[in-house]
Amino acid sequence: MKIGNKEFDTANHCYVMGILNVTDNSFSDGGKWNDLDRALFHAEEMIRDGADIIDVGGESTHPGYTMISDEEEIGRVVPVLAGADMINDIWGLKFDPKMAEVIAQNHKTCCLMHNRKEPDYNHFMNDVLADLEETLEIAQKAGIPYSDICIDPGVGFGKTYENNLEIINNLQELHTFGLPVLLGTSRKSVIGLTLDLPCDDRLEGTLATTVIGVMKGAGFVRVHDVKENVRVIRMTEAVLSAK
Repeated sequence: MKIGNKEFDTANHCYVMGILNVTDNSFSDGGKWNDLDRALFHAEEMIRDGADIIDVGGESTHPGYTMISDEEEIGRVVPVLAGADMINDIWGLKFDPKMAEVIAQNHKTCCLMHNRKEPDYNHFMNDVLADLEETLEIAQKAGIPYSDICIDPGVGFGKTYENNLEIINNLQELHTFGLPVLLGTSRKSVIGLTLDLPCDDRLEGTLATTVIGVMKGAGFVRVHDVKENVRVIRMTEAVLSAK
Protein backbone atom coordinates (compact mmCIF):
# COMPACT_ATOMS: atom_id res chain seq x y z
CA MET A 1 0.00 0.00 0.00
CA LYS A 2 1.30 3.46 -0.90
CA ILE A 3 0.45 6.41 1.34
CA GLY A 4 1.81 9.69 0.05
CA ASN A 5 5.26 8.89 -1.30
CA LYS A 6 5.91 5.97 1.05
CA GLU A 7 5.33 2.27 0.43
CA PHE A 8 3.94 0.19 3.30
CA ASP A 9 4.63 -3.56 3.14
CA THR A 10 1.74 -4.52 5.39
CA ALA A 11 1.99 -8.19 4.48
CA ASN A 12 5.32 -8.40 6.29
CA HIS A 13 5.32 -5.63 8.88
CA CYS A 14 2.94 -3.83 11.22
CA TYR A 15 3.32 -0.05 11.10
CA VAL A 16 2.55 2.47 13.83
CA MET A 17 0.08 5.31 13.42
CA GLY A 18 0.62 7.88 16.16
CA ILE A 19 -2.42 9.73 17.51
CA LEU A 20 -2.33 13.54 17.58
CA ASN A 21 -5.60 14.84 19.00
CA VAL A 22 -5.91 18.61 18.61
CA THR A 23 -9.09 18.57 20.68
CA ASP A 24 -10.05 19.77 24.13
CA ASN A 25 -12.18 16.76 25.10
CA SER A 26 -10.71 13.52 23.75
CA PHE A 27 -11.18 10.71 26.27
CA SER A 28 -7.48 10.18 26.98
CA ASP A 29 -5.49 13.27 26.03
CA GLY A 30 -8.02 16.05 25.49
CA GLY A 31 -6.43 19.48 25.87
CA LYS A 32 -2.83 18.25 25.88
CA TRP A 33 -1.97 19.06 22.27
CA ASN A 34 -4.63 21.56 21.19
CA ASP A 35 -2.38 24.51 20.46
CA LEU A 36 0.01 24.69 17.53
CA ASP A 37 3.33 24.63 19.40
CA ARG A 38 2.40 21.68 21.60
CA ALA A 39 0.86 19.80 18.67
CA LEU A 40 3.98 20.17 16.53
CA PHE A 41 6.21 19.22 19.46
CA HIS A 42 4.24 16.03 20.06
CA ALA A 43 4.22 15.16 16.35
CA GLU A 44 8.01 15.49 16.24
CA GLU A 45 8.27 13.43 19.43
CA MET A 46 6.20 10.61 17.94
CA ILE A 47 8.25 10.63 14.75
CA ARG A 48 11.46 10.33 16.80
CA ASP A 49 9.88 7.43 18.68
CA GLY A 50 9.21 5.59 15.42
CA ALA A 51 5.75 6.58 14.21
CA ASP A 52 5.25 5.84 10.51
CA ILE A 53 2.05 7.91 10.19
CA ILE A 54 0.60 10.78 12.22
CA ASP A 55 -3.20 10.75 12.53
CA VAL A 56 -4.50 14.24 13.33
CA GLY A 57 -7.89 14.24 15.03
CA GLY A 58 -10.02 17.37 15.29
CA GLU A 59 -13.20 15.94 16.82
CA SER A 60 -13.50 13.71 19.83
CA THR A 61 -15.50 10.53 19.13
CA HIS A 62 -15.64 9.08 22.63
CA PRO A 63 -18.95 7.45 23.64
CA GLY A 64 -21.64 10.08 23.99
CA TYR A 65 -19.64 12.75 22.14
CA THR A 66 -21.28 15.85 20.70
CA MET A 67 -20.59 16.60 17.07
CA ILE A 68 -18.94 19.89 16.24
CA SER A 69 -19.34 21.98 13.10
CA ASP A 70 -17.20 21.41 10.02
CA GLU A 71 -15.77 24.91 10.47
CA GLU A 72 -14.66 24.20 14.03
CA GLU A 73 -13.02 20.91 13.09
CA ILE A 74 -11.24 22.53 10.14
CA GLY A 75 -10.06 25.34 12.41
CA ARG A 76 -8.48 22.83 14.78
CA VAL A 77 -6.86 20.57 12.19
CA VAL A 78 -5.65 22.75 9.32
CA PRO A 79 -3.02 24.78 11.27
CA VAL A 80 -1.28 21.52 12.21
CA LEU A 81 -1.36 19.90 8.77
CA ALA A 82 1.32 20.16 6.10
CA GLY A 83 -0.90 18.46 3.61
CA ALA A 84 -2.73 15.17 4.10
CA ASP A 85 -2.05 11.85 2.39
CA MET A 86 -4.75 9.74 4.02
CA ILE A 87 -8.33 10.18 5.23
CA ASN A 88 -9.48 8.21 8.27
CA ASP A 89 -13.28 7.86 8.13
CA ILE A 90 -14.85 6.43 11.29
CA TRP A 91 -18.18 5.85 9.52
CA GLY A 92 -16.87 3.82 6.59
CA LEU A 93 -18.26 6.27 3.99
CA LYS A 94 -21.82 5.85 5.36
CA PHE A 95 -22.29 9.14 7.23
CA ASP A 96 -21.44 11.86 4.72
CA PRO A 97 -22.49 10.91 1.17
CA LYS A 98 -19.82 13.22 -0.25
CA MET A 99 -16.91 11.61 1.58
CA ALA A 100 -16.26 8.86 -0.98
CA GLU A 101 -16.33 11.40 -3.81
CA VAL A 102 -13.84 13.68 -2.02
CA ILE A 103 -11.42 10.80 -1.46
CA ALA A 104 -11.68 9.61 -5.07
CA GLN A 105 -11.35 13.05 -6.67
CA ASN A 106 -8.29 13.91 -4.59
CA HIS A 107 -6.65 10.50 -5.13
CA LYS A 108 -6.08 9.92 -1.42
CA THR A 109 -5.70 6.67 0.44
CA CYS A 110 -8.24 6.02 3.14
CA CYS A 111 -8.88 4.00 6.26
CA LEU A 112 -12.51 2.91 6.40
CA MET A 113 -13.80 1.87 9.79
CA HIS A 114 -16.69 -0.35 10.78
CA ASN A 115 -19.30 1.47 12.83
CA ARG A 116 -22.96 1.29 13.78
CA LYS A 117 -25.20 3.66 15.69
CA GLU A 118 -26.25 0.81 17.99
CA PRO A 119 -24.65 -2.58 18.77
CA ASP A 120 -27.60 -4.52 17.35
CA TYR A 121 -26.34 -7.68 15.64
CA ASN A 122 -27.77 -11.06 14.61
CA HIS A 123 -24.43 -12.80 14.11
CA PHE A 124 -21.73 -10.37 15.16
CA MET A 125 -18.74 -11.23 12.97
CA ASN A 126 -20.88 -12.01 9.91
CA ASP A 127 -22.69 -8.70 10.32
CA VAL A 128 -19.41 -6.78 10.64
CA LEU A 129 -18.10 -8.35 7.45
CA ALA A 130 -21.37 -7.57 5.66
CA ASP A 131 -21.21 -3.95 6.83
CA LEU A 132 -17.64 -3.63 5.56
CA GLU A 133 -18.69 -5.16 2.24
CA GLU A 134 -21.25 -2.35 1.91
CA THR A 135 -18.54 0.21 2.67
CA LEU A 136 -16.30 -1.24 -0.04
CA GLU A 137 -19.17 -1.16 -2.54
CA ILE A 138 -19.62 2.56 -1.84
CA ALA A 139 -15.88 3.07 -2.37
CA GLN A 140 -15.93 1.13 -5.63
CA LYS A 141 -18.90 3.09 -7.01
CA ALA A 142 -17.12 6.36 -6.19
CA GLY A 143 -13.98 5.23 -8.02
CA ILE A 144 -11.65 4.74 -5.04
CA PRO A 145 -9.04 2.16 -6.10
CA TYR A 146 -8.94 -0.97 -3.96
CA SER A 147 -5.20 -0.42 -3.52
CA ASP A 148 -5.94 2.88 -1.73
CA ILE A 149 -8.02 1.33 1.06
CA CYS A 150 -7.31 -0.16 4.46
CA ILE A 151 -10.03 -1.27 6.86
CA ASP A 152 -10.51 -0.87 10.60
CA PRO A 153 -12.73 -3.20 12.69
CA GLY A 154 -13.85 -0.23 14.79
CA VAL A 155 -13.03 -1.38 18.30
CA GLY A 156 -15.12 0.72 20.68
CA PHE A 157 -17.58 1.93 18.03
CA GLY A 158 -21.09 0.49 17.89
CA LYS A 159 -20.03 -2.55 19.90
CA THR A 160 -20.51 -3.97 23.36
CA TYR A 161 -17.61 -4.89 25.61
CA GLU A 162 -17.97 -8.52 24.54
CA ASN A 163 -18.14 -7.52 20.86
CA ASN A 164 -14.86 -5.62 21.22
CA LEU A 165 -13.06 -8.63 22.68
CA GLU A 166 -14.51 -10.87 19.99
CA ILE A 167 -13.45 -8.70 17.08
CA ILE A 168 -9.89 -8.37 18.39
CA ASN A 169 -9.73 -12.15 18.79
CA ASN A 170 -11.13 -12.68 15.28
CA LEU A 171 -9.22 -9.93 13.52
CA GLN A 172 -7.89 -12.40 10.95
CA GLU A 173 -11.40 -12.72 9.46
CA LEU A 174 -11.07 -9.22 8.01
CA HIS A 175 -8.34 -10.51 5.70
CA THR A 176 -11.12 -11.99 3.58
CA PHE A 177 -11.16 -8.65 1.75
CA GLY A 178 -7.46 -8.81 0.86
CA LEU A 179 -6.86 -5.35 2.32
CA PRO A 180 -4.50 -4.03 5.03
CA VAL A 181 -6.15 -3.97 8.45
CA LEU A 182 -5.69 -1.21 11.03
CA LEU A 183 -6.29 -2.03 14.68
CA GLY A 184 -7.11 0.85 17.02
CA THR A 185 -7.42 -0.18 20.67
CA SER A 186 -5.15 2.30 22.41
CA ARG A 187 -6.36 3.11 25.96
CA LYS A 188 -9.96 2.25 24.99
CA SER A 189 -12.77 1.17 27.30
CA VAL A 190 -12.38 -2.51 26.43
CA ILE A 191 -9.00 -2.34 28.17
CA GLY A 192 -10.28 -0.24 31.06
CA LEU A 193 -13.18 -2.59 31.69
CA THR A 194 -11.00 -5.69 31.50
CA LEU A 195 -8.32 -4.38 33.85
CA ASP A 196 -10.45 -1.96 35.87
CA LEU A 197 -8.05 0.89 35.12
CA PRO A 198 -8.45 4.56 34.14
CA CYS A 199 -7.53 5.69 30.64
CA ASP A 200 -4.09 7.00 31.68
CA ASP A 201 -3.08 3.58 33.05
CA ARG A 202 -3.83 1.28 30.13
CA LEU A 203 -0.44 0.97 28.43
CA GLU A 204 0.13 -2.72 29.23
CA GLY A 205 -3.38 -3.60 28.08
CA THR A 206 -2.83 -1.70 24.84
CA LEU A 207 0.48 -3.48 24.26
CA ALA A 208 -1.22 -6.86 24.74
CA THR A 209 -3.74 -6.03 22.02
CA THR A 210 -0.95 -4.80 19.74
CA VAL A 211 0.83 -8.16 20.10
CA ILE A 212 -2.42 -9.97 19.27
CA GLY A 213 -2.91 -7.66 16.30
CA VAL A 214 0.55 -8.43 14.93
CA MET A 215 -0.03 -12.17 15.38
CA LYS A 216 -3.32 -11.88 13.49
CA GLY A 217 -1.83 -9.91 10.61
CA ALA A 218 -2.66 -6.27 11.33
CA GLY A 219 -0.83 -3.94 8.97
CA PHE A 220 -1.20 -0.89 11.21
CA VAL A 221 -1.90 -0.08 14.85
CA ARG A 222 -3.22 3.33 15.89
CA VAL A 223 -1.76 4.26 19.28
CA HIS A 224 -1.01 7.04 21.77
CA ASP A 225 2.23 5.53 23.15
CA VAL A 226 4.41 5.22 20.07
CA LYS A 227 7.78 4.20 21.50
CA GLU A 228 6.44 1.31 23.55
CA ASN A 229 4.30 -0.03 20.71
CA VAL A 230 7.18 0.18 18.22
CA ARG A 231 9.28 -1.91 20.57
CA VAL A 232 6.61 -4.52 21.23
CA ILE A 233 5.95 -4.90 17.49
CA ARG A 234 9.65 -5.34 16.81
CA MET A 235 9.91 -8.03 19.49
CA THR A 236 6.77 -9.84 18.36
CA GLU A 237 7.82 -9.86 14.72
CA ALA A 238 11.27 -11.17 15.67
CA VAL A 239 9.73 -14.12 17.50
CA LEU A 240 7.23 -14.83 14.71
CA SER A 241 9.97 -14.78 12.05
CA ALA A 242 12.29 -17.17 13.94
CA LYS A 243 12.88 -20.52 12.28
